[in-house]
Amino acid sequence: MSKTYKIGELETVALADVSFEIKKGEFVAIMGPSGSGKSTLMHILGALDKPSSGKYFLDGENMAGLSDDELAEVRNKKIGFIFQAYNLLPRTTALKNVMLPMVYADITADERRRRAEMYLEMVGLKDRFFHTSNQLSGGQQQRVAIARGLVMNPSILLADEPTGNIASAQAAEIMEIFRKLNREGHTIIMITHEADIAEYAKRIIHLKDGHIASDGNGHRRRKI
Repeated sequence: MSKTYKIGELETVALADVSFEIKKGEFVAIMGPSGSGKSTLMHILGALDKPSSGKYFLDGENMAGLSDDELAEVRNKKIGFIFQAYNLLPRTTALKNVMLPMVYADITADERRRRAEMYLEMVGLKDRFFHTSNQLSGGQQQRVAIARGLVMNPSILLADEPTGNIASAQAAEIMEIFRKLNREGHTIIMITHEADIAEYAKRIIHLKDGHIASDGNGHRRRKI
């Protein structure tokens, strides 16, 4: 698929004939310098944007053919987002932040509470249910964001620079959570510019100037 942005007479090619498949249960890191197209690719994979040409299939369904309302439903039900900036409500408890995505789905209040508690406990925050976001450290806030990304049992956990705002020791703890989630069967796609963080993934896709420069496992990269 390709993505071209047009402003007046100026056209900018962000992605050019990018093609790959991510299977259920994979842990993939997407790397590239600024301007390589990784942010554009993340927006397409997250159903926040559509390719200019080509197709993107999620669970066998062509995202390019969906309406804005249908894409919003896909984002809520099939994609768990974890952002560098956390995007938590600051004066709201960890529990309520994690429950938020379920408010827009047909899920009872009791079930919302049960799931939120379960995932917060999973990421090591059993004793932080009622702490507000501004009472938590950066690493703890990112754990809340991970729990929130999981509550809808998404097809994909999409993480955008998930360790960018936290100290290296906390970053290692967050990445171990991702590893554990992946071992449990979660599909994870992570955007990062940090090579040491990318190495936690089982597969790394390198982008350069809108093209896939390499795609491979561990230290054995396959040049394209």
